[in-house]
Amino acid sequence: MPDHDHSYKLLFSHPEMVRDLLEGFVRQSWLAQLDYRSLEKVNSSYVTEDLRDRADDIVWRVRWADEWIYIYLLIEFQSTVERYMAVRILTYVGLLYQDLIRTRQVAADGRLPPVLPIVLYNGSVRWSAPERVEPLVQVGPRHLERYRPQAQYLLIDESRYKSVELAPLRNLVAALFRLEKSRSHTEIDDVLGALVDWLKSPEQASLRRAFAVWVGRVILARLPGGQAARVDDLQEMRAMVTDRWDEWAEQYRQEGREQALQAGREAGRQEGEALLLQRLLGKRFGELPDWVGPRLRHAPPAQIERWGEKLLDAETLDALFESE
Repeated sequence: MPDHDHSYKLLFSHPEMVRDLLEGFVRQSWLAQLDYRSLEKVNSSYVTEDLRDRADDIVWRVRWADEWIYIYLLIEFQSTVERYMAVRILTYVGLLYQDLIRTRQVAADGRLPPVLPIVLYNGSVRWSAPERVEPLVQVGPRHLERYRPQAQYLLIDESRYKSVELAPLRNLVAALFRLEKSRSHTEIDDVLGALVDWLKSPEQASLRRAFAVWVGRVILARLPGGQAARVDDLQEMRAMVTDRWDEWAEQYRQEGREQALQAGREAGRQEGEALLLQRLLGKRFGELPDWVGPRLRHAPPAQIERWGEKLLDAETLDALFESE
């Protein structure tokens, strides 16, 4: 998902996003000693020995008391869990240290700065890969234990946070996660309305634009017949999402009328409407469990119609059927 990845990198190139990520999702006591005013984005392009560039990460540094701490954000979003992510983190942190040594950005006594490596994951299933290198390495002779590499990253798995937990937070990253999870126009509009209010100062124009670009590339592209749109104004993007949602609703109604008519001719009105709703549920929620088909086929026409009316606003398949 190149557009998705690029949009995330654009968002996390703003210090406000890094601050809210740390304060909202790291939540460790040492953060109280950070001087967020000192947040500084640093070069993250390193050249490995085989001359391949790495420029797809985001690296920040921030003052902690009298020291610099490097916040290493690995922005590589994927739909599957990466089992060897800890090994990759070990490599990337090593490359960062090599670059700091090469550019003589070390302490006066020659020591390297501490690094906090963070992996942001937005897949649909829970992250299950080891967060440390050690479990990935076979246990050998006892005398080799001291040589086993040690490295760990901090995982932020978006799937572990429910929308009801995120909604009360005045936090930009929480708003981003809510948008990722949103499946109804009401929730998307609520989040965009909050962002418009939070980011209204003139100095936040760049971040407003970054959110608008992300919504255009990700949220609009998700709608049926989805097509990304490039709009730089967040308020204008909010209106565009509403327009696209209305177009989808009308498309859904028109498709429903046409397919119901065709299905009615072929297999009777009731069966045709059940088949139509099953197809639309598949488009909305993906692969359906086995129990859905029989339940639809045995439901009366009025029930099918009520489910169809609630389809656009239901966040999950279970929520749709539990509403009755």
